[in-house]
Amino acid sequence: MRKLTLSIAAATLATAGVALAAPGMGGHGMPQGDMTRAQAQARAAEHFAKMDANGDSKLDKADREAMRAKMFDRMDTNKDGAISRSEFEAMHRGHADGARQGKRGDPAAMAGHRTGGKRGHGGRGMMARMADTDGDGAISKAEFTAAAMKRFDRVDTDGNGVVTQAERTAAREAMKAKWQERKAARQAAQPAS
Repeated sequence: MRKLTLSIAAATLATAGVALAAPGMGGHGMPQGDMTRAQAQARAAEHFAKMDANGDSKLDKADREAMRAKMFDRMDTNKDGAISRSEFEAMHRGHADGARQGKRGDPAAMAGHRTGGKRGHGGRGMMARMADTDGDGAISKAEFTAAAMKRFDRVDTDGNGVVTQAERTAAREAMKAKWQERKAARQAAQPAS
């Protein structure tokens, strides 16, 4: 249960720190230009507010349930209280179309979609556990912001309080290499069929 509660915040933490903290967004939802620490803090606060469905200043089970209900309502286009196969397929086609066009959905809504299955148990889940510094199974606004700022500081390699496009690109490439390394290690550890 705790893992599921944290996975919502993790999905947003994955994007709120650096990727979505920029003042301007270019193609494929990627930030463009320089971003100051203050801009990153403001963006993290915006993302937290979007995810905090009940306004109680923490991300927890209640917020996750509200996000799932919102997602269900969006998928249930004929409002009959059930998701038909055609509604389900239409939702997935919409995500694929948005990805091809370089669009991103509402981070709060997308968090619920991305955390299903094995994906929610990877890096995002680990990030949420790290953000939940008091271990209460919920992420406060202070914990969320601190995690986003830690991520910002990691990317701000020269420590000048501004993340440049070059720093962002280098961080993205380093993360991609680390993911590929982990994937290769997992595949090597799997017994041969």
